[in-house]
Amino acid sequence: MASTEVQGVAQEESRRSSGETADVGCGNSGLAADAAVLSEDPSEGHSSESSSSQCAGSDGDDKEVPEMCSKSGGNDENSECTDQSSPRAVLDISVSGSVDSDESSSVEQPAVPSRSVQPLQWRNLISGIILSRKKLMARAVTFPQRSKSTGLKRYLGRMRSGKNQMDCSAIAPEIFPEIEKWRPSWRSFDYDELCAATDRFSSDNLIGKGGHAEVYKGRLADGQFVAVKRLTKGGNKEDRISDFLSELGIIAHVNHPNAAQLLGFSVEGGLHLVLQFSPHGSLASLLHGAKGGLKWKARFNIALGIAEGLFYLHEGCHRHIIHRDIKASNILLTEDYQPQISDFGLAKWLPDKCTHQVVFPIEGTFGYMAPEYFMHGIINEKTDVFAYGVLLLELVTGRKAVDSSRQSLVIWAKPLLESNNMKGLVDPSLDVGYDPEEMALTLAVASMCIHHSANLRPSMKSVSDLGAPLASIAE
Repeated sequence: MASTEVQGVAQEESRRSSGETADVGCGNSGLAADAAVLSEDPSEGHSSESSSSQCAGSDGDDKEVPEMCSKSGGNDENSECTDQSSPRAVLDISVSGSVDSDESSSVEQPAVPSRSVQPLQWRNLISGIILSRKKLMARAVTFPQRSKSTGLKRYLGRMRSGKNQMDCSAIAPEIFPEIEKWRPSWRSFDYDELCAATDRFSSDNLIGKGGHAEVYKGRLADGQFVAVKRLTKGGNKEDRISDFLSELGIIAHVNHPNAAQLLGFSVEGGLHLVLQFSPHGSLASLLHGAKGGLKWKARFNIALGIAEGLFYLHEGCHRHIIHRDIKASNILLTEDYQPQISDFGLAKWLPDKCTHQVVFPIEGTFGYMAPEYFMHGIINEKTDVFAYGVLLLELVTGRKAVDSSRQSLVIWAKPLLESNNMKGLVDPSLDVGYDPEEMALTLAVASMCIHHSANLRPSMKSVSDLGAPLASIAE
């Protein structure tokens, strides 16, 4: 009954405004876009995050609507976007109800503003609600309910084997081809095989632990060493599966020498990712561990490699990827000390035409979090740039991002950077065993990257360009 009345109102408004069409999207009508976003099932985005959406319009005048998102009139500077193209959303939908139960959930209508608005705006709002309901109904008809674990296994199995029984490209045509591109190299591991490789996940093989996962060293039957990441984040089963699919979807887009390489996965006995093993462990273990520090030449090359990896994530992928957790313990080192960015558990997409997102809850590591993210939940590429600046300070000083007395490395280093006190900043263990030109460049870049204002921080492309001449000389 309510649906019939709503459609009747929409048709009446359509007759009054002949020749006009509603654009429900992140383009000409910010109000209609907001209605569509509010009408969608909330489980399609980050299960524990909410985003404030404000997108850039293509033309026309701005229309102010109380308590609702307004378009930016083509100005991308202040444009915010929700994570509508998030890999978790893509993969969740493609499992067709095996991860979510959004088909059976009710859709709440957005609160009606107290002020009066133009009839066209109401028509756009109503049309957006109707269109979103139709999409949900279509998904419910197309994808019947299945067991959650069974659906996940079948979906991941199809990714591995190359058999795509569902037309997932119709759901997300701009993203799914990238997943198709890399999936043939992935292997599905049995849980017993991972138990044998890690000695039943023995604490002796535990090489890393965070708030969301544990990482174990393992040795497969063929003698290959691997790193097995087991998700341990609390919450309900749907949230854990959603986080797993999110990270898997991100890694599907990543193929770069300075990013960790995924070998396969397992969904038996828990959720596991199997990655290439890094014989030298993490940058944190070498820089701050009992073995002592690194020589300057190795530190400088690591800084250059991380810059290349971040530049790739920000501008080289099909979708811009914000890592959100760049830190020394998430930088792995290969046999020849090449850095690899790992742990994409907190990574987010930055959709096209959106300059930033606002996400909650705020997750990350103290000491590496940019001010705008820590205080307001705002993320974009400059969030990673700030963390990279902290990493540079760690490489130069040998100090941790937050020391045992809870003092921030950034706060400690800023007065020395402003006074150009290189001697006071350089790690005493380096003595004079460093190139002054490389050191000066590293400190200059670090100073720019940790700037309080995100707009004044350089892009990772600029950082890579700065280091390229010195890198060629070093080679």
